[in-house]
Amino acid sequence: MRIHIATDHAGLDFSTQLQEHLRAAGYEVVDHGPIEYDAVDDYPAFCIRAAQAVIADQRDGVEALGVVFGGSGNGEQIAANKVAGVRAALVWNLSTAELAREHNDANVISIGARQHTFDEVTSFIDRFIQTPFSGDERHVRRIGQIADFERDGSLLPDPRG
Repeated sequence: MRIHIATDHAGLDFSTQLQEHLRAAGYEVVDHGPIEYDAVDDYPAFCIRAAQAVIADQRDGVEALGVVFGGSGNGEQIAANKVAGVRAALVWNLSTAELAREHNDANVISIGARQHTFDEVTSFIDRFIQTPFSGDERHVRRIGQIADFERDGSLLPDPRG
């Protein structure tokens, strides 16, 4: 499996350590930046490139997921979710990591590097990577509705009339 990683300055140390952890576990890791610490860097391009790479790999039949980091993980998740086909989930514990994959078939995980220890972060990411999508009909249906809206703006009829 290929793992695409991006961060901002707040997550740079975590990103470097995480890449070592993931490579040691046998994953191919692609770093989308930054390459050096800059306290005023602009993370959106890094995260968007990582998200684009996940979608390109998946489209080409390559098993791939993404990991984006920031101080809180919020901005990084928002940036990644601007890429068509990305389902980026902000994760803060093992349960949210698991549910992101099981119920939402999330293909990008976002984590706040200032919110967790490195051991917590690696446990979230390991759980995320190792958890398969359930494939339950209700989850497939809901993901399809999100994809429909993303593609052409269509929604189910408003039940209020």
